[in-house]
Amino acid sequence: MKTKENPTQKHSTGEVLRFAHPFFTPTPIEQRDVVEGIGTRMTDYIQTQLLPIPAPLRNPTMMLSEIIGDAGVNEIEQTGTLIFHTVGDTGIETGTTQQLVADAMSSDYNTAEPASSPAFFFHLGDVDYYDNTDKGYHAQFYEPYKTYPGKIIAIPGNHDGELFKYDGTSTGQKVTLGEFQANFCQAVTGVPPAAGTIYREMISQPAVYWCLNTPFADIIGLYSNVAENPGYISGPTIGTAQKDWLTQTLQAIATARKSGPRKALIIATHHPPFSSGSHSSSTDMLIDIDDSCTQAEIFPDAFLSGHSHNIQCYTRYITINKKDLQVPYVILGCGGRPVTHVPSATGAKITDATKIPSSHTFDKSLSTYGYGTITVTPNKLIIDITTVDSTGTKNLFDSISVDLQ
Repeated sequence: MKTKENPTQKHSTGEVLRFAHPFFTPTPIEQRDVVEGIGTRMTDYIQTQLLPIPAPLRNPTMMLSEIIGDAGVNEIEQTGTLIFHTVGDTGIETGTTQQLVADAMSSDYNTAEPASSPAFFFHLGDVDYYDNTDKGYHAQFYEPYKTYPGKIIAIPGNHDGELFKYDGTSTGQKVTLGEFQANFCQAVTGVPPAAGTIYREMISQPAVYWCLNTPFADIIGLYSNVAENPGYISGPTIGTAQKDWLTQTLQAIATARKSGPRKALIIATHHPPFSSGSHSSSTDMLIDIDDSCTQAEIFPDAFLSGHSHNIQCYTRYITINKKDLQVPYVILGCGGRPVTHVPSATGAKITDATKIPSSHTFDKSLSTYGYGTITVTPNKLIIDITTVDSTGTKNLFDSISVDLQ
């Protein structure tokens, strides 16, 4: 028996959908009818929900001396080695997992020999979950890292930019990334109000995306916006300012490389270009980044991401100007937020859905907590991945080495 249709069940076009959205369909994208106000694929809708990227406070290029001082930079130059920590997805309202990882990272320091210790901690985003207020940052950031010796810099994750929680209530900020900027992009270096009685000097990052110039590496951090899946650095609603800056920055690095030392190039985003567990790959974002790299004729020596709450290691095989590159793409979203399932890596080679000749292999994976330690010398880049168990015990999971030629 045919029942009377309920108007609230209809799509805005007047058609009742069979599935949750109109893109659960085998029809190829190029053959689909345009859905009014959305487009021809789910990512078209996602792009309409992205939030503005705050304009830089100043030129988004930082010098390492702004973080650790001239004396610290001189020590690194003399030893010929740059070391730094990296991990993302640390924020958690309750529990001990973030503290276990923070304490494990702290144990890597010898303050009596700073040159052999990490120079800083590069946070890969999602500093805070669902409480973008001074109170939230105190509980989820300053408290866990109160005994961590190093300076901390960051790119924002999707939760850092959110205005509303999953239940529709406010995250505490009326402007996207307001609290992130108050703590990481303050006007001058100092202790932000959210730290309270905890003394942690935070530097003045020039923007939510930036390039860090160090003696042996150029590190580019990009903001991939607020979507749960996937990430974007540019688009119709957020504009192309960040991507345009990326292209210009890569061109400047490529020019400097021709006349000076060949430094490592590391690019990082919160959303991963490749992902096999709990979150999808950000293909459109990768196409944007590839386009900037192609224009500048320079590609990263390593790519870091978070977002998926686990460890995933990929190798991307790229052919550019008849030169074959093997670039590690590493997900380290294992800094404290409850870990999520990731399938076992198979090592099978997969052709990329990108605009340049490339493929990638899924090399290793693990659902656990941990962090990365990056070591860069004039000739080599090494990514050491350390796991941290429920007792705080550290174990080396993988060591990825890249020759810098």
